[in-house]
Amino acid sequence: MARRIFIVIGHPDPSPDRFCRVLAKAYAAAAESAGHQIREIDLAITDFPLLRTAEEFEHGIVPEPLRAATDAIVWAEHLVFVFPLWLGTMPALLKGFLEQTMRPGVAFQYPENKGMLTESLLRGRSARIVVTMGMPSIFYRLWFLNHGIAGMRRGILNFVGIKPVYETLLGPVGGSLERRKKWIRKIESLGIGAR
Repeated sequence: MARRIFIVIGHPDPSPDRFCRVLAKAYAAAAESAGHQIREIDLAITDFPLLRTAEEFEHGIVPEPLRAATDAIVWAEHLVFVFPLWLGTMPALLKGFLEQTMRPGVAFQYPENKGMLTESLLRGRSARIVVTMGMPSIFYRLWFLNHGIAGMRRGILNFVGIKPVYETLLGPVGGSLERRKKWIRKIESLGIGAR
């Protein structure tokens, strides 16, 4: 069954040689070939401001460069985030994007009565987080307890109703060309199945 998929390329370096960009393009091409609808944003070539106040987050408008992305988040049935691990978590550019787009009225709603829980507005969607890293991914899972990715999953995506959230951790990326080809094939199979 065809799905609506929104891909967020979260590598801050716009070089087409970045492995994250290669993976995102492989996922998109495979998904399109399988009949899925694709929208995507490459954050490295998208100029947008960072949020600086709670007032701006709660009552400001989404900046013009991110309005199509915000619409795509609402439109999508499945979201795919592809980014490198920087200092144990997502790069600041991706965090800034999520702060601008996962705001009240779009991703969640504050309760009318104090003491009540916020309402998640993005229920019924799933996501995949694809992360490249310089260390072996098993080391990140076991030693660092996957903390940066777990924070994104629970503190952002699950909070706004996006469940389940799948993870694909790839590392070390400095390995052999054959290993990279294997990872690309894996990502293509995920795109075909829209997982």
